[in-house]
Amino acid sequence: MYRTALGKSIQILVLLFLVIAGLYYGRPFFIPLAFGGLLSMLFLPICRWLESRGISRGLAALLSVLSLVIIIGAVVGLVTWQVTDFAKDVTNMEQKVQELVNKTRQFISQNFGLSEQQQDALLQSQQPSAAQQSTILSSLAGSFFGIIVNLILVLVYIFLFIYFRRHLKRFILLLVPAQQKENAQQILQDVQKVSQQYLTGLGGMIVCLWVLYSIGFSIAGLKNAIFFAILCGLLEIIPFIGNLTGSLIAALMAFTQGGGMPMVTVVIITYLLIQFIQTYILEPLIVGSEVNINPLFTIVVLVIGELLWGIPGMVLAIPLTGIIKILCDHIEPLKPYGFLIGENKSKKKGWTEKLKGWFKKK
Repeated sequence: MYRTALGKSIQILVLLFLVIAGLYYGRPFFIPLAFGGLLSMLFLPICRWLESRGISRGLAALLSVLSLVIIIGAVVGLVTWQVTDFAKDVTNMEQKVQELVNKTRQFISQNFGLSEQQQDALLQSQQPSAAQQSTILSSLAGSFFGIIVNLILVLVYIFLFIYFRRHLKRFILLLVPAQQKENAQQILQDVQKVSQQYLTGLGGMIVCLWVLYSIGFSIAGLKNAIFFAILCGLLEIIPFIGNLTGSLIAALMAFTQGGGMPMVTVVIITYLLIQFIQTYILEPLIVGSEVNINPLFTIVVLVIGELLWGIPGMVLAIPLTGIIKILCDHIEPLKPYGFLIGENKSKKKGWTEKLKGWFKKK
């Protein structure tokens, strides 16, 4: 019996190792596929609505993809517009940065005995050579081309997933025993519901953050407040880390713009206040509790996602973990793992849930 249990444990570990290795080495294939699958579930209601109006499935799927292209184009246009305004102040910012660098060099020279000439020599030794610069530029160009290719691939996946959704659903139902078909259908419905709620909630959250950060940064007196608000909002797609990074960049820019510590302090207070509003008001009302992953596993899956797939892995970590939790909750042997991943739901409603219910009644 001991040998049997040990053998099963070894098999599970080997399977886990193979899955992790497959996800890591197969990331060029799996990342666009995962984005395509999630986004196809987001646009599925639009496609169904178009089909109910007599539009063919292929044309409805194509219009759904075009709507995503329009959204991406609008966001890119908004960012480009703000970058243009931001570029006008780059010269002044460069002067501030140069003044800060000169003061730093003088401080190092006075306190550490390292002359400015020695600092220049040290910096020049660290600068990349012409060959290295060419390699870096080639790498950046290759990365940009890869992003464009992956974006096109994601759009193709969205179209195909929507168009062949019934075929894929039948395939999944054929894999399960007859007595489990009803449970499998429920899993598919819950996965679609959670994916739609998470993605639509995330989109609404980003728009709300744009407004809140714009107001806060404008009150702080930060130049190009809308640009930094858009940056902080877009970085929200990376949980925890994204908007913190954007706020730190905004605080750094406030310092380089000559605002000093008062402006930096107001920017930091703005970030903390918006985090409070986001956590206790916006998330319960907009995103909801469908993707109820406890904080421990949220951090764990973000780290694992970054190790396996980089930044795309961090973006996909939360919704994919939510889908895994649904599978665990509906499969009897895996229910303990679903409980481990999720949060304990209190029977007594909190004030945010009451507020959410009040809005629904209205």
